[in-house]
Amino acid sequence: MTKAIMIQGTGSNVGKSMIVAGLIRACVRRGLRVCPFKPQNMSNNAAVTADGGEIGRAQALQARAAGLDPHTDMNPILLKPQSSTGAQVIVQGQIAGHQEAAAFGKNKAALMPAVLESFQRLAQRCDLIIVEGAGSPAETNLRAGDIANMGFATAAGVPVILMGDIDRGGVIAQIVGTQAVMSAEDNALVRGFAVNKFRGDRSLFDAGRDDIARRTGWPSLGVIPWFDRAHRLPAEDVMDLPGRATSGGTGCVIAVPRLPRISNFDDLDPLAAEPGVDLRVIMPGSPLPVDADLVLMVGSKATIADLAAFRAEGWDIDLAAHLRRGGRVLGLCGGYQMLGRAISDPEGIEGAPGSVAGLGHLEIETVMAPIKHLSLKDGIHTASGAAVSGYEIHIGETAGPDTGRAWLEFEGRPEGAASRNGQVQGCYMHGLFSSDAFRKAYLAELGARSEIAFELGVDDALDALADHVEAHFDIELMLKLAEEV
Repeated sequence: MTKAIMIQGTGSNVGKSMIVAGLIRACVRRGLRVCPFKPQNMSNNAAVTADGGEIGRAQALQARAAGLDPHTDMNPILLKPQSSTGAQVIVQGQIAGHQEAAAFGKNKAALMPAVLESFQRLAQRCDLIIVEGAGSPAETNLRAGDIANMGFATAAGVPVILMGDIDRGGVIAQIVGTQAVMSAEDNALVRGFAVNKFRGDRSLFDAGRDDIARRTGWPSLGVIPWFDRAHRLPAEDVMDLPGRATSGGTGCVIAVPRLPRISNFDDLDPLAAEPGVDLRVIMPGSPLPVDADLVLMVGSKATIADLAAFRAEGWDIDLAAHLRRGGRVLGLCGGYQMLGRAISDPEGIEGAPGSVAGLGHLEIETVMAPIKHLSLKDGIHTASGAAVSGYEIHIGETAGPDTGRAWLEFEGRPEGAASRNGQVQGCYMHGLFSSDAFRKAYLAELGARSEIAFELGVDDALDALADHVEAHFDIELMLKLAEEV
């Protein structure tokens, strides 16, 4: 019989995604067939699945930890923010429309059947499902119709372990306060607690851990120290980006403007891991650095709005100056669209219908269309012949003279565009820099060396993470607390 356990957090970004990945890898090493599951995720960092849909990037990493291909059932509801109050709604991997936050709050309960359907399908293929919550069960204003935390746990009959984050402070109040505001029915589902991101001598928190246990009546499953290799794993969400504003590398300077609706920013992870690359995420209010060798414009969930934000920061002026100095520019997906002559949205997919001028550094034009391109592809970098793998996840069709200078080829078809002088390039493919051969060739063009095997490094980090949770989290107790579903 399949068992399940759910890891919920006292708030967002407490490290649930990473710890779940470590627990999954540790349980797989015990010989268990394990699946990840997150009922509802909110992220613009998405992964394309082999079954032709998309899920949160964190669940794709957890699938990798389990030794499985990512599947849409692992994250049946994905919300992709497009504005401060609205998001694209993805149900079982496919677009189901756009909703404002207030409307979603009223209608979200209607998505529970799809959530439970995906959960039950996963239960047929594994021994254990480790479920990740979203946000916090202490958000009592969101409890009615909840599908992400206690609402799901109640509907599916899954017990819960509550995780707090000591690094942000007040972890005793986080956990005890969560119990205080939840209903008796929800509290009955909680089987224990854990504390994450501890720094220093853990024995100094023994009294705090025991106080939480005394006040809540819940057993402790562990106090987990800060995991020093977390930077080698894809960022959990956009909240992690400020902490990755500099990579620690030296040499080739790659500047990345941090746009409001930045998406699929895991494109940056292989570059950040390179010792010979000084990757700088440029936050709003700061100019693009004059010593940049490459300005890398990554994906966006709201291309036209983010283009306006780019101009409002004065980065369009900085970018033009960068090109006059002989610098290089690379645009990926939404960044590629921004570099063209114009972006048209005749059907109002991203907002009000209309057309805007692009930055004008590529002779291309983009027309937004309702069809979303989702695919995994293998190809080559035509200049070097290096093998490259990537994935498409975009709306819009792009055409123009500069596409005649495509610099990639996927499945026998040209991909991308380049300016006449070669300084500006763009394409729709994400994940390019995860391919070691391509990254080596591309960095060589910038006068830098590639020194790492990125994918091997991710697997090594997952193994180290599994060792970490084995040492500091009571996995045997977790397995005893898991219940049949």
